Amino acid sequence: MEKVQYKLLIKTGDKPYSGTDANIFIILHGKNGKKSDTVKLDTFFHNDFEQGQLDVFTIQCANLDEIGMIEFWRDDAGICSNWYVEAVKVVNQKTDEKFIFPVLRWIKAHYHYKIVHLDTSLPQDDPCQEQREQELLEKRKVYIFKDGLYQLPPQVKSLPEDEAFSFNYKWDIMKNKAELIITSKIIMLTSGSWKSLLDLRNVYTKEIFYEPLCTKTWRNDLNFGLQRIASMNPSLIELCTEIPQKLGVTDEMLRPLLEGCTLQQVIDSKRLFMCDLKILEGITHKEGLHMCVPIALFLVNGDQKLVPIAIQLYQQKGPNNPVFLPTDPEYTWMLAKMWYNNADATYHQSLSHLGFTHLLMEGIVLITHRNLAQSHPLFKLLAPHFLYLIAINVRALEFLVAPNGWIDKTMNAGSKGLLEVVAKGIKMWRMDVHGTLPEDLKRRGVYNQNVLPGYHFRDDALLLYDAIHKYASKYTRLYYDTLEKIAGDWELQGWREEMTKPREQGGCGLQGVPGENDKFTTVDHITQTLTCIIYTCSVAHAATNFPQYDQYAFPPNYPALMKGKPPSCKEPLTEQDVINSLPDKPTTLDTMIVTKILSTHGTKQLGNFEVQYIFDPKAMEVVEEFQKELAEISKTIKGRNNQRKIPYPFLDPDLVPNSISI
Repeated sequence: MEKVQYKLLIKTGDKPYSGTDANIFIILHGKNGKKSDTVKLDTFFHNDFEQGQLDVFTIQCANLDEIGMIEFWRDDAGICSNWYVEAVKVVNQKTDEKFIFPVLRWIKAHYHYKIVHLDTSLPQDDPCQEQREQELLEKRKVYIFKDGLYQLPPQVKSLPEDEAFSFNYKWDIMKNKAELIITSKIIMLTSGSWKSLLDLRNVYTKEIFYEPLCTKTWRNDLNFGLQRIASMNPSLIELCTEIPQKLGVTDEMLRPLLEGCTLQQVIDSKRLFMCDLKILEGITHKEGLHMCVPIALFLVNGDQKLVPIAIQLYQQKGPNNPVFLPTDPEYTWMLAKMWYNNADATYHQSLSHLGFTHLLMEGIVLITHRNLAQSHPLFKLLAPHFLYLIAINVRALEFLVAPNGWIDKTMNAGSKGLLEVVAKGIKMWRMDVHGTLPEDLKRRGVYNQNVLPGYHFRDDALLLYDAIHKYASKYTRLYYDTLEKIAGDWELQGWREEMTKPREQGGCGLQGVPGENDKFTTVDHITQTLTCIIYTCSVAHAATNFPQYDQYAFPPNYPALMKGKPPSCKEPLTEQDVINSLPDKPTTLDTMIVTKILSTHGTKQLGNFEVQYIFDPKAMEVVEEFQKELAEISKTIKGRNNQRKIPYPFLDPDLVPNSISI
């Protein structure tokens, strides 16, 4: 019988303790029904299977033609027998044919793992169904929801081993904080309050803690308007179609600000916009501090710029709740804007950032691992967008959101108030509205690009949303070419069921998930769901996360914490009143450091995956098309930013990570 040599390339992962001293054995199975003898993989005088290492072996056996499956196992010999394998490649030395076997698993002792070529199949088509079902059962024992958090998005009970940071990516806030202080040579801000605004500007260094651009623009109403549409909280503004009764504005009051128009005329011409932070009503705040619940009006002026024209700091109009105007005394109007931004910061950190990206997607990660086997094509599509998400959430909740953590030190709402806002917001979130960018823009009346010029978030995010939707659609259609395959995929349907199941019953409790009769029935249902998840983990998070240092690092611009009482009348105030409202020096330093860490890009950009899950050639073509489209979008956005007076780089695909990894 003809003998053929096969080269085996085995990649051990870089996860902590992923290397092994155990003995490794393998059998190659050909599609022609033949198989090799059992081969022990061992290189004489060489330490095989070390963490992050690629080991190469050559075995000789009867010609198996195409290798359809590998079967391998380990014993428990040696001090460290645990082993994490990324992939095995088998090369026929005679024909140079290559066969890929994605593993991406921790290998238990004495269990015979069978991995088919490319390892991509729907559950009803998997030749290794028993192994597949066993692995899902084991995952359900590890990916467990924490008990008792029914008012919040589901969180993991304890960090699964597979979700830990690799040695190449370790997010340690305390270590990073210390290193930033040392390397930046920043003036130590250990005590005291600010003497003047100039005193505050002298803090910044040329290197790490650079002076944010806003230090020169923060007083300007154009800057305040731009913060609504091209900053870190761009999904709150909406077209104003009528003046709410609770807002105490009149035509006469606003006449000097409407450029010769009436209120009805600017409403009819779609030039009037509103931000209403009513969700903050009744929220807990730290003792001794205050928190506003503002509503504000903005006008697109004759220069096509968005400017504020009215701010009411509480929801119900009354004699002690005046409407502040740009025509009010300078520092009175300035403090009204600062108190608005203080409330906006609470909304940003609780919902736009933490609730609607980090926490919402943690539940999705959990149910994906619990319901979709690693061989499932949709698992392979989504997995790169889940990298480090649970690990970063565990770390962030421990150091930032926990009592006496960063939120308690630097925000008026404190961690308790922050989580109350998350609980209120998550009840109203819908995948088919808030999780579907075009629908959310339509809901707020700002989908049409002729409405609200300068809305950089919308203009750039729509390009990325459409690219992700096209990518998800093409990929999904590869595997669901008939409706019967959708109906017969019990993993897919179980995934959706757990997505919509109430949190009290062990699900995510999401509303608005596409489907009919509580099931996915079309490719469009699946595509819309996948698009929401990938978009949220990449684009939505990038938009709310990476502008943080530029906005928060100079407290008067976007004060997360403010002292004293909000103004209740229009009497003239002074710069000292502004200074007195600012956080002290240590709190400012804490804000600068943490927002600097959070604004750091630590992983690869969208479409360029740290871990490769997809090996199916047809699917890889779809990935490559996605990468090419992202490259074109990057050119478009770079061109736009060259024309923008203040660039908006945060949604350039080159700067958008695949996952919520920071």
